[in-house]
Formats: sequence, structure tokens, C-alpha cells
Amino acid sequence: MDASSKQYFDILLVEDNPADVRLTIEALNDLKSDKRLFVAKDGEEAMDFVKGEGEFIGARRPDLILLDLNLPKKNGLEVLEELKSDPEYKRIPVVVLTTSGSERDIIATFNLHANSYIQKPVEYENFLEAMDTLRIYWFKTSRLPPR
Repeated sequence: MDASSKQYFDILLVEDNPADVRLTIEALNDLKSDKRLFVAKDGEEAMDFVKGEGEFIGARRPDLILLDLNLPKKNGLEVLEELKSDPEYKRIPVVVLTTSGSERDIIATFNLHANSYIQKPVEYENFLEAMDTLRIYWFKTSRLPPR
């Protein structure tokens, strides 16, 4: 079954900053009911969610991961490396969504096979525009891999 024939999409937001979580939820609020957003507050929680372990036993594998780089317990690069080195999880698209505009971070994430890199815009209107572009690309234009 491909993503276009699913009843809904699951998005995992990996973000430790409550203000950024709220901002992302608000920006994605216009998503129809066929999309669900889950939040992991650190890298270890993100991996538990993806693997369906710990408090996330039985969780569906996300269709898309929005990953911050600056996380407690396990940073975003470590999460990305773990995901992309595991045949079970490497096909899950990962969009790095971070405040960092560092060339070193951009290169590191693409070396670890991130699917996209978005520097979080500071202005809310620009952030809304970035989220709308992300939504259109990943859920209307692109075809996601099967689970």
C-alpha cells in the first residue's frame, strides 16, 4: 500500500522546546484530519516511538519525521544516524527542522542521508509558509514509501 492510499499520515515531531512544539502544531493546524502529529521531546523518546518500544508499544511507524538537531539525551545527528543505518527504518523520510544554519550541520545531516533540511524561519509568517511548502511537497506531491 502506498502513502496516497492510506487513510491518514503520521508525523513525528522530535522537538524539546515547548514553544517550538506549539509553533509547529499551530503552523500544521490546517492539515486535514488525515494527518496526525506526535511529539517526542528527546532523541531517545523519538527512537522508542519509531521502534514501538517503552511507552510507545503499539505505535504506528511514522510516515515522516521532523527532527530538530539540538536535543537532550540523544541529539538529532545521533537519531538520524541510527535511523538511516537500520534497514528497518532507513526509508522513513526525515526532514531536519532546526534553528541552525551552520554549513557543518547541513553537510552532516545530508551525509547521514537526511531527506531535507529546513532552517526554522524566525518570523511566524515565514514559518507558516515553510510548513505549508513541506505539507504540499510531502503529502500532495511526493509519494512516500510503504511502511
